[in-house]
Amino acid sequence: MSLTSGTKLGPYEIQSPLGAGGMGEVYRALDTRLGREVAVKILPESFARDGDRLHRFEQEARAVAALNHPNILALFDIGEYNGSRFLVSELLDGETLRSVLDRGPVPQRKAIDYGVQLAHGLASAHEKGIVHRDVKPENIFVSRDGRIKILDFGLAKLAQKSAAASADADGMTLTSSHTAVGLVMGTAGYMAPEQVRGETADARTDIFALGAVLYEMFSGQRAFRRDTPAETMTAILKEEPPEFSVSDHPISPAVDRIVRRCLEKSPEQRFQSARDLSFALSALSGTTSGSALRLDKSTRKFPVLIWGAIAAVAIVASVATGFFARGSAPEKRMQFAIPVQGEVSHMAVSPDGSMLAFVSPDDKSGIPTIFLLSDLPTSAPCKELRVQAILSGRRMPAT
Repeated sequence: MSLTSGTKLGPYEIQSPLGAGGMGEVYRALDTRLGREVAVKILPESFARDGDRLHRFEQEARAVAALNHPNILALFDIGEYNGSRFLVSELLDGETLRSVLDRGPVPQRKAIDYGVQLAHGLASAHEKGIVHRDVKPENIFVSRDGRIKILDFGLAKLAQKSAAASADADGMTLTSSHTAVGLVMGTAGYMAPEQVRGETADARTDIFALGAVLYEMFSGQRAFRRDTPAETMTAILKEEPPEFSVSDHPISPAVDRIVRRCLEKSPEQRFQSARDLSFALSALSGTTSGSALRLDKSTRKFPVLIWGAIAAVAIVASVATGFFARGSAPEKRMQFAIPVQGEVSHMAVSPDGSMLAFVSPDDKSGIPTIFLLSDLPTSAPCKELRVQAILSGRRMPAT
């Protein structure tokens, strides 16, 4: 169904077309009741005659309406016009991530920020039992102010709450009333191995797709692109993404570890939650990213041990600051080189100079970890050498 300017769908007056996709056509419209511009997504008539597509469209409304997060497209209303269903959502100003990537790779710091926002949005959905199952650049929107919005939960399904509830889980599926074994849903190139095999998707399936998106943002190349969808899915099952190019777009080892952990073939070897992934990405810059400052109250759900680690570093830092503030001004400023593989953040030295605490991604997992180095020499000339030697070699995690 193609609508012309001026067409009214209840209180919504169509202004102009915005685009079309597999699940419908999207228009700019005016909500005459509130005087605001909105986006109206209409299921084409040919799709409306398809019971499965119609069911998916209606369930998309329920999935999105259940979410309230700044990194997920907000849904305002649902209705029907001449036998066709439509959704009304917020109107976004910007472009899809696909349009961004068509111009080349995203700068590393910006890509990390985008990744943090995406992880936060997915974490909010996962905490409500909703798995997107079609995370890809076309379903990610970048607003003019740098805000990331996740679009199109048309393939989303409510994850099974537990194995014991599996008998009732089919009735909660957001794609069909009964999810058939072997049914492949998603987009080739961003599908997790378990999706390719037609197995059950869960939160870790979205983490794999996000890993593919991150890889593409950092490198400018798709992780598993091949000549045909069949070859692409075979690569997802059996091959690893190419190494990041060192010369054209330098990528830090910490970024590489995080992305490749997302792209592990086995779900058990990936990040087990989008919340953990968001924290790992946030720690890469060494400071709280801009997106982290915009988080909702759900960020308080980080693991207690991680927050405790950061608190411990903060305490050491405050004690050290107080000690030096009370002492006399030093004759010259000391500078310490820290040759660590991976970024270091929240570093602090104890008042007597014998202990050093810092946060850095773990060499294997990529998860931010607190490290505590003790028994450092207190003499200034030796201290710098000792710090360099320890940080470039053996590191002792706090207990």
